[in-house]
Amino acid sequence: MITPTLIALLIAGLATGLIWVCSSRLEVLSEQLSSHYDLPDVVRGGVITAVASSFPELSSVVISTVWHGEFELGVAAIIGSAIFNILVIPGVCTLASGKLIADRDIVYKEMLFYLLAIAIFSLALACGVVFHPSENASHSGYVSRSLALLPLLAYLLYLYIQWQDSQDSSQEKPTTEPVNIKRAWGMLVVCLIVLALGVELLVRSAIRLGEIFETPSFLWGLTIIAAGSSLPDLFISLKTSREGEDTTSLANVLGSNTFDLLVAVPIGVLIAGASLFNFGRSVPLLGCLAGSTLLVFVLMRNQMNLRRRDALIMLGAYGLFVGWLILESIGMVNLLR
Repeated sequence: MITPTLIALLIAGLATGLIWVCSSRLEVLSEQLSSHYDLPDVVRGGVITAVASSFPELSSVVISTVWHGEFELGVAAIIGSAIFNILVIPGVCTLASGKLIADRDIVYKEMLFYLLAIAIFSLALACGVVFHPSENASHSGYVSRSLALLPLLAYLLYLYIQWQDSQDSSQEKPTTEPVNIKRAWGMLVVCLIVLALGVELLVRSAIRLGEIFETPSFLWGLTIIAAGSSLPDLFISLKTSREGEDTTSLANVLGSNTFDLLVAVPIGVLIAGASLFNFGRSVPLLGCLAGSTLLVFVLMRNQMNLRRRDALIMLGAYGLFVGWLILESIGMVNLLR
């Protein structure tokens, strides 16, 4: 018997498939266009590749906020995706390859700047409660366009640091095959449209599941939308780690997460305008995100690599996170109510 729950889950599965296929193609097209126009490395890595790999998360914020008026759902998808990326992707890649090697740049630059990104993101949300409080709900406030500029400025600082590093290192640019530029641009537009459609289906399924189970939709954003939009990053990182590019695999995860926090959410606010947000409900989630990042930092710092034992710890931590959300959804725990 086909139930509304099964229909919603099937739609979520279809949407995830669309996102996976389009995201993979989008990254290839972005690399081809970057090479064709001979863009600087900092623009390729910090903007083009980041936008390509994080477009599902960016779309989830914009669609949730602009079309459905669910800013919290979009933010929940970003936080859930970030926790999935930082715990599950390195864990799965480590189990697949046996060991994931991390260099000092990953541990001391990318990881620490990502922790700074979490702090700046949290500060922007907290300022919304302090300077633009809601009169109808406690611990709630409006994230304005001016506050959205704070994380965007921090991302510009991130790009500047990346640019400095690219100036310090002299690497030969790989030769690339000629690209049919008109066809590449056409395929890029098609991928963006289909990907946005997939994200829209994913958002609708999360809202529908929230209605069926009478739970806040953002709980499903933390799981359904987060996992669905993060699967492309998982497969890309898994592929690069199997090819022996461990540093690239870890850098993709941290760069994508930094982009999501400092760019994806602010863009949603800039497009939709001031958005209501319950900061009290987000504190446990931000705590989980910061705790997950610190856990991976400690495991990486131990021997400058990740081993199978570390992978099991990270996957176990994500299992605890999902278990907590299940308890929240059935009403046994009420930290997010």
